[in-house]
Amino acid sequence: MKNLDNTKKRALKILGSRNFSEQEMFKRLTGKGESEEDAAEAVKWLKELGYINDSNYASLIVNHYAARGYGEARIKNELFKRGIPREMWDDNLSLIADPDFELSDPALEFLQKKLRNSDDKDDIRRAKDALLRRGFSYDEVNAAVNRYLQ
Repeated sequence: MKNLDNTKKRALKILGSRNFSEQEMFKRLTGKGESEEDAAEAVKWLKELGYINDSNYASLIVNHYAARGYGEARIKNELFKRGIPREMWDDNLSLIADPDFELSDPALEFLQKKLRNSDDKDDIRRAKDALLRRGFSYDEVNAAVNRYLQ
């Protein structure tokens, strides 16, 4: 029981730095030397208290990365890296498809900032590659380039 109490204290201390998913907290605790049983109990305890909520955390991640101008593929990668269950992805990703959510065109804004009114083909190619790395699909990138060139 004493180990579990120490594990819970450690979990609260870790949670003080930022939000975590259940999987991230479990990995963090076991990585710090806690037993898997104690780590699982501590995560369950944090979840019951409402300190860990994967659905809310997924929403935060989606909003954060969408606001920073990243595409759906990059956001999915972040959700995967942070251990958010896949069944929560679609609900949260549907927020960025909502017309009320997206007040701007992040791909177009990125192109305008990156290219600064240039229409050089090499510059555009590099900017397109950068957008792809940011998680935008080919269709989104090509549509943004067409809007930029108009």
